[in-house]
Amino acid sequence: MTPTDGLIAGAILFLALFVYILWPEKVIVAQREKTRLDYLEEWKEQLYANLRDLHFEYQAGKYPLEDYEQQRTLLENEAATVLAEIEMLERLEKATS
Repeated sequence: MTPTDGLIAGAILFLALFVYILWPEKVIVAQREKTRLDYLEEWKEQLYANLRDLHFEYQAGKYPLEDYEQQRTLLENEAATVLAEIEMLERLEKATS
């Protein structure tokens, strides 16, 4: 095998991989549209994660007590609002089905 043969084989392999990776798919999977309830569930999970992170950072000494309590109160109030809306939407969904 000469150096030119190796170069040609490498170029062919590169082109084959390039075409394989970038070739458009014929079947595009349709993603279901998110509802308001889906967004609220994601938001709720993010708020819970933020509360956990805040508590961890407070325990690590990154926040003074006053700041921690203020941030926690804000996050808890926001979470309560989200939970109330989720509950309302779930009741409406059950009533219509």
